[in-house]
Amino acid sequence: MKHLHRTASLGVALALFTALTPALADSTATIGGLVNKGLVGVGRIPAAQRDKFGETFGSGSGMSIDTTSWTRDAGRYKGSLWLLPDRGYNVVGTTDYRPRLNTIGIEFTPAAPGTAPAAGQEQTGVKATLADTMLLTDDKGANATGLDPLNGVRASSGDMPILPEANGKLALDNEAIARLPDGTMFISDEYGPNIYRFSADGHLLSATQPPAALVPMRHGAPNFASDNPGPGAAEPDPKDPDTGRQNNQGLEGMAMTPDGKFLIAVLQSAARQDGGDSASTRQNTRALVYHASDLAHLKLAHEYVVPLPVFKDAKGKTKIAAQSEIVALSDQVFLMLARDSGNGQGVKGDTSMVRQIFVVDVSAATDIAGGAFDAADKPLAPKGLLDPSVTPARLTPFIDINDTAELGRFGLHNGAPNNRNNLSEKWEAMSVVSALDPKLPDDYFLFVANDNDFLAQDGFQVGAPYKAEDGADVDTMFLVYQVTLPGLAKK
Repeated sequence: MKHLHRTASLGVALALFTALTPALADSTATIGGLVNKGLVGVGRIPAAQRDKFGETFGSGSGMSIDTTSWTRDAGRYKGSLWLLPDRGYNVVGTTDYRPRLNTIGIEFTPAAPGTAPAAGQEQTGVKATLADTMLLTDDKGANATGLDPLNGVRASSGDMPILPEANGKLALDNEAIARLPDGTMFISDEYGPNIYRFSADGHLLSATQPPAALVPMRHGAPNFASDNPGPGAAEPDPKDPDTGRQNNQGLEGMAMTPDGKFLIAVLQSAARQDGGDSASTRQNTRALVYHASDLAHLKLAHEYVVPLPVFKDAKGKTKIAAQSEIVALSDQVFLMLARDSGNGQGVKGDTSMVRQIFVVDVSAATDIAGGAFDAADKPLAPKGLLDPSVTPARLTPFIDINDTAELGRFGLHNGAPNNRNNLSEKWEAMSVVSALDPKLPDDYFLFVANDNDFLAQDGFQVGAPYKAEDGADVDTMFLVYQVTLPGLAKK
């Protein structure tokens, strides 16, 4: 397959490759100049790790690499990244876990693409060390919480919209982070599903509510409950929203475009009225593209339908994968991580059918921003059938995380035995950084991390010890792929 001329835009280049899907299973897949050179590094943070507050470390719901700290010396790299955990360990229900952001020091010695590390060093190429932990607070400096906001709605005030609230605290289920050059950051969440802007020291500055079609409604009113009540708390009525985001299916993926002009956020799966009420019809999710010229007042610029991948599970049943994270390559092209659930180390199932990174191209998709479909009473895909007036984005497979040969070179696998070398269930974080190689100016390292769900045998959170069920002890893991992304540095 020939590479396109480097001056072609990503959108134009991708448009020329509409029939590539069957050819992209190998580890050197090429899409319009984008090249996956394969897995080049693996590392871990042990499940027993605790943060500076003495609580069990939770890993990657979102990730942002500090590109300013990234250095290369004799083929070795050093730097740091921010790793965002979600709402804390919860099995019986959610807890009063304080939202936070972790800083991770990285030392990285990549293997040459297509080669295996030396014996005994398969999972030491990425040395990841917890360096610091910062709490995230509300706009008044008060603690936030991971508790399910059961019937809790904080009234709007000034520029601040209505917000999820539990026990008088801002309720956050954080999922993605975009760190800005000034140190401020955008964080997306499940509950709202909102986009929050925080200061460099973790203080809430502003919040953006999505179109009405995505705001969860029960009995005609906003209700941010996710049906994860703690012990003794009642379930929401009804358990699922009537319209808006499905429970626990909020703004899972979010990224800033390389030029800093746009912020893209993607719903994990379809809204309730768009087929999101069923695992077999939730395919048509949405990508929201915001103007980021005014950081305090994001303005919706574009909105597109993104069709999620359909697959057969181990029993031959048709399922739809959910998206877990994105990396923006431009305002029209982004990488999207999609996965199945219920399979991997730490859960009962052992073999994942889908853990895959796709290239999403919206250049020919219908822009529905500000139209009738942004209202809750106008479904764009009733019972999962997309309105014929809407052309969705185009997905092309790029990286198969479950690739047996790639994993095997680093002592990992997908499937039985369901031990610590079987990939865990939830892969939810991605970020990209330059290879800093003058001979390969378009090469980057794509870091991918799991969300270990705080599964540990020596766990401690919110003042109490805990032990995850079935002996689960899930490390935070980093997989690093070397990829070619033409022209990214020029954007």
